[in-house]
Amino acid sequence: MISRFVTLALAVLGAVSVSAQEAPTVPPPAAPATVSIVMTTSEGAITLALEKERAPLTTANFLRYVDQKRLDGVTFYRAMKLGAEGGLIQGGPQGEVKRLLPPVKHEPTSQTGLSHVDATISMARFAPGSATADFFITVGPVLSLDANPAGTGDTAGFAAFGHVVEGMDVVKRILAAPTSPTAGVGVMKGQMIAAPVKVLTVRRVK
Repeated sequence: MISRFVTLALAVLGAVSVSAQEAPTVPPPAAPATVSIVMTTSEGAITLALEKERAPLTTANFLRYVDQKRLDGVTFYRAMKLGAEGGLIQGGPQGEVKRLLPPVKHEPTSQTGLSHVDATISMARFAPGSATADFFITVGPVLSLDANPAGTGDTAGFAAFGHVVEGMDVVKRILAAPTSPTAGVGVMKGQMIAAPVKVLTVRRVK
């Protein structure tokens, strides 16, 4: 009798064990592929999603400036108009040495799969690999800024690394700001905002 009960108990325990092993496990939620930041300007707030997986080097570089508060107090100083409503606005330290960290390696759009569509944030630079903290945001698509390895001229393009999710009305107001007809050098002449727009703070979204 005892032997029969022991056998039965072992069988029940075995069934429970098998059921536990076969029970489906719920995978943990996937980490978001982007990091959200809010850029508060004197014209209002701009919320951006930065591509930490597709453009990891550029995003990490920008977040260093954000986390160290090196972008607090910089300005949007350039408004390049393309057509009736398109173009880009450019901001950053504008060569203010004390704010700058070492340049970041260039991540072309041909590598990241990103493109300079409407509302894209990208790094301003001179030669590829010289970008530090100055950036621009597009209004409308500006696909000529994408990498074009088979083309001519500056085939490396610019390093897109995120997009605006809220606040394009603010971006468009900055683009519409009056510019000086004489300020600026080279292609930037006539594109410098007469009264630069202040960036008050740039913070990660908690």
